[in-house]
Amino acid sequence: MRIALLGYGKMGKAIEKMAESRGHSIVLKVTGKSDDFDITTADMAIDFSIPDAAKDNIANCLKNGIPVISGTTGWLNDYENMVTLCRERDGAFIYASNFSLGVNILFEMNRKLAKMMQGLSQYKIDIEEIHHTQKLDAPSGTAITLANCIIENSNYKNWILNEEGTKESLAIKAKRMGKVPGTHIINFNSNVDKISIAHEAYNRDGFALGAVVAAEWLLGKTGIFTMKDVLNIG
Repeated sequence: MRIALLGYGKMGKAIEKMAESRGHSIVLKVTGKSDDFDITTADMAIDFSIPDAAKDNIANCLKNGIPVISGTTGWLNDYENMVTLCRERDGAFIYASNFSLGVNILFEMNRKLAKMMQGLSQYKIDIEEIHHTQKLDAPSGTAITLANCIIENSNYKNWILNEEGTKESLAIKAKRMGKVPGTHIINFNSNVDKISIAHEAYNRDGFALGAVVAAEWLLGKTGIFTMKDVLNIG
């Protein structure tokens, strides 16, 4: 498979290494916000760019019939527009806030636990996420996905960042320190005990592997998919 890397930072380089180890070739590497490239040289595009570039990158792929997966966060106000474009062009698109296979298992565990705890009002829920100091957005897209799933399966109405939670607002605590690849912890606290589920990434390899697995799965398909489709979970 010939892959275009839209975004060639640390994640892009990790995906390059993982893709080549699985027999694929990288035919295009794009950095920053640029449209000075021919996306049609690729069979598949993997977008880990920047929020300002992601929408244009994805649209460019879909308009040119190139399947695309995106792990860029911070651009989701335009997500539905990309879904519409994908359907109009009979294209193929996967967005995930996190491509790690382990994190996507955590998403499903979080959903099921939130449903189980729905009637137990004595438990207060909060989310903590820790990332390296170069991460541009806060909270992480992964934390937002976790929070939205809890909101869909509880009495919470919204989430708030780095503030004390309330009965209606789920607290997300975002920390930036060192070179932490990514840690996410969901806590269910009561006066007598605490239940926690967590995922801690040791390096970027897990994210890179998930992105390449998703690209392999998407090739030859049409439609809008998620990592739940790729992993056949949920």
